[in-house]
Formats: sequence, C-alpha cells, structure tokens
Amino acid sequence: MADCGCGRSPTGKCVGWHDLSEDAYQAKKAEWEKRQAEKAAK
Repeated sequence: MADCGCGRSPTGKCVGWHDLSEDAYQAKKAEWEKRQAEKAAK
C-alpha cells in the first residue's frame, strides 16, 4: 500500500477513501473507529 496523500486514511496508508463523498467518508470513519474500540476492549 502507498502512503495516503489525501489525509483520509486512519492508518496513514491509502485505503481508497479519497474517492468517497464526505458523508460516505464520515460513515466509513465511524465504522473503523467502532471496530478499533471493539478490538481494544478485548
């Protein structure tokens, strides 16, 4: 994976979120943050 140039990737590596609309990006980001919180709680 290449480095993220748009600043939207939560990992710093390109995950393809640059093409998402703002609403879709916010939904993906919330989903990712939820998964990360669930992993941390385990």
